[in-house]
Amino acid sequence: MAAPLDLRFDCGRICLDLMATTGQAAERLAGPEHLTAWLVGSGVVPGGAQLGAVDRGWVVRFRMLRELLRRVVHDELRGRAADSDLRLLNAAATTPVPPLRAVRTEDGALVRALAGPPDCAGLLSAVARDAIGLLTDAAARGQLRQCEGESCSLVYLDTSRGRRRRWCSSEVCGNRERVARHRRRATRREGAGGGDAMDGMPVAGAEPPVIATR
Repeated sequence: MAAPLDLRFDCGRICLDLMATTGQAAERLAGPEHLTAWLVGSGVVPGGAQLGAVDRGWVVRFRMLRELLRRVVHDELRGRAADSDLRLLNAAATTPVPPLRAVRTEDGALVRALAGPPDCAGLLSAVARDAIGLLTDAAARGQLRQCEGESCSLVYLDTSRGRRRRWCSSEVCGNRERVARHRRRATRREGAGGGDAMDGMPVAGAEPPVIATR
């Protein structure tokens, strides 16, 4: 799913969407404006939240949590995460998360709103708790997949029918794979064609072939 500042929110969980803010040498949390857009787009905070306190320090702390999540999730996919990383994840989840309240809009609808200005530790805690909930939920954990795209390390929840989703994005990694597959087929066809298109043509300076007659 396309989003402002090249952010993605299609991995199926908040913690996985945070992991998706980096990959293939791309840094999508480049500054406070990127983190602000991610916090709103991911649903960590409701739209309209006052996020004027977001600064470079917040960006650094969210990148640190992102790296921790990458280690824990990938290690759990391969076997089990290090106990030291689990302790760090649990510690990140201890701060109370920002409380929400229901607010009536001018058109009468109820929307989510923060009860007060959020702090960085509380928002980090919300993401860490989402990761803990994911890893301790057997059904959700069983849907975890790593993208099969070349050099793509994104992890997502496969909720597709038949659990046959192979890529983090059919438009990105899936399209790259289809293009690569087409090129491989074209190369095989050329290799099976019996040589270069110039084969069989007379060479300059060579004697003309003898044509047998009756």
